[in-house]
Amino acid sequence: QVQLVESGGGLVQAGGSLRLSCAASRVSRTISAINAMGWYRQAPGKQRELVATITSALSANYADSVKGRFTISRDNAKNSVYLQMNSLKPEDTAVYYCKAEGRNLQGLVLPFWGQGTQVIVSS
Repeated sequence: QVQLVESGGGLVQAGGSLRLSCAASRVSRTISAINAMGWYRQAPGKQRELVATITSALSANYADSVKGRFTISRDNAKNSVYLQMNSLKPEDTAVYYCKAEGRNLQGLVLPFWGQGTQVIVSS
């Protein structure tokens, strides 16, 4: 019902920067609004974890491990969310997933995920 397309991953040296982008398109008219959007990541052999989220009112929340290095932003007009990642560390290596919460016509909030984009930070 909501398609998320991510871009911006890649290979970078430690200390470098990357910017991830995620655009949401409403495939179905049953989605009346997109609420919070965010980024999660999953490293090999580990569970998926929250990186950062941002509400439609632009209130942001970060994992302690990325505070001060990553910045999440959002363009509500474009239904897009971005993640600026600075001072990258090898432990930031993971597949990064975009998530959007879509509210349907019945008022239910449903999670939608992107396909993931790989970020590799070399030491």
